[in-house]
Amino acid sequence: MSDDAVSGRVTLGPSLADVLFAWFQRVVAAYCLIFGALYWVRLLGFYSGPLWRFDTMPVHWQIASSLLAVLFPFAAAGLWMLASWGPVIWFLCAATETVMYAGLPRLFGERWQIVATHAAVALVYIVFRLLLHWQRRQAQQA
Repeated sequence: MSDDAVSGRVTLGPSLADVLFAWFQRVVAAYCLIFGALYWVRLLGFYSGPLWRFDTMPVHWQIASSLLAVLFPFAAAGLWMLASWGPVIWFLCAATETVMYAGLPRLFGERWQIVATHAAVALVYIVFRLLLHWQRRQAQQA
């Protein structure tokens, strides 16, 4: 047994799952920042191509690009700060892109890699939240 268990002291500090969850959120935040920058590149027209400038995009792309150019960096900030609203904003971004690429492929094209990535991130997030809930419940019972 450890000295803490013998003396009855409670060790305060984050668990390994808490630390890994924080790093997971920060990695997702970095990707959100990259995606947001790519949408801003599209809106500002730094890349040559017919759909890579706001004034030459169809209206559905203008709406989606504008929305995601704002929401992705906002989600990145919330995830990086480990704020409770960060995953909510990320979910809005992921849901929007999933609807774009899986629900409306005739308008936006098919990008199943993006949809699969969002699904994988959501699954890992759910696993972390369940693990953390289970750990806290075990700590309360002890």
